[in-house]
Amino acid sequence: MKDIIFEKCHQHFDDIVAIRRDIHQHPEIGFDVERTACIAADALEALDIPVRTGIGRTGVVGDLEIDGATRCIALRADMDALPIQEQTDVPFKSRIDGKAHLCGHDAHTAMLIGTARILSNLKSQLKVNIRFIFQPCEEAYPGGAQAMISDGVLDGVDEIYGIHVFPLYPVGKYATCPGPMLAQSDIFEITITGRGGHAAFPHLTVDPIVIGAEFVNAAQSIVSRNVDPLDSAVVSITQFHGGDAKNVIPPSVTLGGTVRTLKQEVQKRISSQLENLLVGIAKAYEATYTFAYQEGCPVTYNHDPCVEKVLSSAKTLVGDEDVIYPISPILGGEDFACYSQQIPACFVMVGAGNEQEGIVNMCHHPQFDIDESCMLYGMALTASLGLMK
Repeated sequence: MKDIIFEKCHQHFDDIVAIRRDIHQHPEIGFDVERTACIAADALEALDIPVRTGIGRTGVVGDLEIDGATRCIALRADMDALPIQEQTDVPFKSRIDGKAHLCGHDAHTAMLIGTARILSNLKSQLKVNIRFIFQPCEEAYPGGAQAMISDGVLDGVDEIYGIHVFPLYPVGKYATCPGPMLAQSDIFEITITGRGGHAAFPHLTVDPIVIGAEFVNAAQSIVSRNVDPLDSAVVSITQFHGGDAKNVIPPSVTLGGTVRTLKQEVQKRISSQLENLLVGIAKAYEATYTFAYQEGCPVTYNHDPCVEKVLSSAKTLVGDEDVIYPISPILGGEDFACYSQQIPACFVMVGAGNEQEGIVNMCHHPQFDIDESCMLYGMALTASLGLMK
């Protein structure tokens, strides 16, 4: 079966690359993925797979139904791009300024189309129904996964699988782990209000920039002094805005950032300690503040039975030595987590890097790219999972 799967992958490869490059040139953001969704829907309809559109606003769902099957597995791809300017020199570079597929969702969509073609060709050998899920808005919260779940995308589904291209691993590798794999990703925004004034008379002001700077420094101690060293967590201040003139102390500043955790108790501790620090520092300087904390996608959790199926398929395809298991959890976030909170699930990294070609930049980097041969392995894995009993 391994040889048949890879033969089918190679058979469709050139066309899947063309689809990926077309999507790459026409990136769409958030829920506004109508063009990409049409590509997915048209591809499924060409295979005589019943299609539903407008799921979760702009998502696409196709059901490959097998006579006598009593179980259903879902395969999910995300479709949205990022609001980043691409800085690569590829001939299929984004044609839209400020938007680019720098996380690989173009490849995810193309690979799932390829998988649908392969499984349709091998329909007589399928023992389970297959649901193909093309999801919008993975990159923003609240994302497309929850919207699709609200529209019933998991109704009748027993298991779900997702893959992600990952250039930190070379092509031909698969990587996953049991339990928590990706972090809960929260965001926060803070406004510190003091008293502005002339920069030459700071004693007549309450300087919010100084207060904000002290908070930024103090926040660095939260993980190192409030979280068990054996637990994983990140607190990053990523925004600091204030002032319009070089000779004026502004009346207020705004700060923003993110918290990444793998355990709920750690997340609660960090969010509480952030505000505790803010209370103390603001009081010491006689300033006021607002603190808005938004919980994001939950932890992406891999369930043992699904992990075992992934390992079995992956090892059959590439051998034990090219399956990296178990990897340490990654503190990136993924709204695939919403599915994994509802039904058994497994998320898998598919190696997409190529050091010799300079393809080494991580997702969301302006020069992110993939070795497109990784799509052979992505299609092979998802097709193999569909063919399991």
